[in-house]
Amino acid sequence: MKVLITGGCGQIGSHVAEMLLARGDEVLVIDNLATGRREHLVEHKNLKVVIDTISDKELVDSLISEFRPDAIVHTAASYKDPDDWYNDTLTNCVGGSNMIHAAKEFGVKKFIYFQTALCYGVKPLEQPITLSHPKFPANSSYAITKTANEDFLEISGLDFVTFRLANVVGPRNVSGPLPIFYQRLSEGKKCFVTKARRDFVFVEDLAKAVVRACDGTGSGAYHFSSGSDVAIKELYDAVVEAMGLEEYPEPEIKDLHPDDAPSILLDPSRTFEDFGKIEFTPIKKTVEAAVKYFNEHGVYGGFTHLKMNKENKK
Repeated sequence: MKVLITGGCGQIGSHVAEMLLARGDEVLVIDNLATGRREHLVEHKNLKVVIDTISDKELVDSLISEFRPDAIVHTAASYKDPDDWYNDTLTNCVGGSNMIHAAKEFGVKKFIYFQTALCYGVKPLEQPITLSHPKFPANSSYAITKTANEDFLEISGLDFVTFRLANVVGPRNVSGPLPIFYQRLSEGKKCFVTKARRDFVFVEDLAKAVVRACDGTGSGAYHFSSGSDVAIKELYDAVVEAMGLEEYPEPEIKDLHPDDAPSILLDPSRTFEDFGKIEFTPIKKTVEAAVKYFNEHGVYGGFTHLKMNKENKK
């Protein structure tokens, strides 16, 4: 196959690229390195990496018309600053619609998209959240712009799969509590945890499903979720253990922010029906893999999508 991956130097995109290359596919990556890192992808005879932006329509049209991919895996997203509405819109809406339009024009067979669970709002109406839950993305620039582009995809006429995601963690993770815990603990700083619970899924488990989607499995919207959640403190404890700290740094326990959800748990039943049983990696092994990566390459990011969490991070 020939697969174009946007954001291919980021966490999800680079793992997908590695799996495709390992089985002999041709991969074209475009990434502006806003949150991705070029060293995530080693040189390979079947790999081409373009450092540029998908918001450039002329470039996107040129790359897709020349490469003629069988599938597009659109992982590129702007999310690192909840106040940066401009770049979120430029990448997530303009860039995303450029990709969808070019996929239609040049006959791409499959389009794989990634959506945030924040599309359902921070106070979902049901637990677990089903695919029929209404979208309430007006909680962050990230959710608004990602949802707008998913809407474009739904009216495009393309054969697509959109994965609405639980918290994807593991090596190359730059957003959410995992890199924040690691960085603060490495610097000897105190951490806090809230009483929230979240579903954390290993990035390689997701990448395997993405490769299957490229091959034709599935159509439409899916929840990529294990179907169970863990306390944030359990994630914190796993980081402490994986780092091998001599003494346990007791975290501060904070009550939930009024706008924060106690749990955001997605119903994965349709995913299991179409993709079959998924062996999800335990949180302990997921964190061990992430900490090993951070030890070797350093921690980068700790970005958060919600403004309230940006304030709490300080």
